[in-house]
Amino acid sequence: MNNNYFELRTLIFIDSLQPQLAQFIAKDNRVYDPAEYDAALMIEIAPAMEIHHMIDLALKATNVRLGSVVTERQFGMMQVQHADQGEVIAAGKAVLSEMGLNENDRGQANILTNKIIRGVEQDHAIMFTGMSRGNMVLSGESVLIMETTPAAYLTIACNEALKAANVKLIQIQPFGASGRLIMSGSESEIDSAALAAQKILQQLNDMQASRSGKQFG
Repeated sequence: MNNNYFELRTLIFIDSLQPQLAQFIAKDNRVYDPAEYDAALMIEIAPAMEIHHMIDLALKATNVRLGSVVTERQFGMMQVQHADQGEVIAAGKAVLSEMGLNENDRGQANILTNKIIRGVEQDHAIMFTGMSRGNMVLSGESVLIMETTPAAYLTIACNEALKAANVKLIQIQPFGASGRLIMSGSESEIDSAALAAQKILQQLNDMQASRSGKQFG
């Protein structure tokens, strides 16, 4: 949704970054690495370059640290984090105030792909491992593949999946035209992870549609 100048594509508040996700972000990071269990905020807006004004505002108004920035032709995305959830929430509120929007003006999360490959064969497992930044997929495991647009919504889907199940994070790409998440584990654990990922996205969509709930409380 927009206010005739800003379009708020995504707004995600993560209360506690799970260790695998925090370390995965840190591997690709060029700014300030998040710590395990930090709270985090991801915001994606248009026009793209206005994200730098929002970053400046968040950093000056609070003690959050800048985790990552992605600017594409149309959209800009920022991630900030801090051990204190209150600092992250304050940063989010400051950005929303500047845009003249509230958190439920964000776009809906659309799941493009939601597929589980059960009992993956060895050749397929090796291919997935080649895409990984740390964990290996082993033959016989199950693999969850999820894609969404806007892409950044996959971050909270991944985080909730890691809270709910004993699974391995293989790949996450939370930016671009669509996002991609790949996880592996036992069949029952992958089923639990997929359910948790779907549940949080549906909750966010329900909040956005009814305008009755808030991530920030």
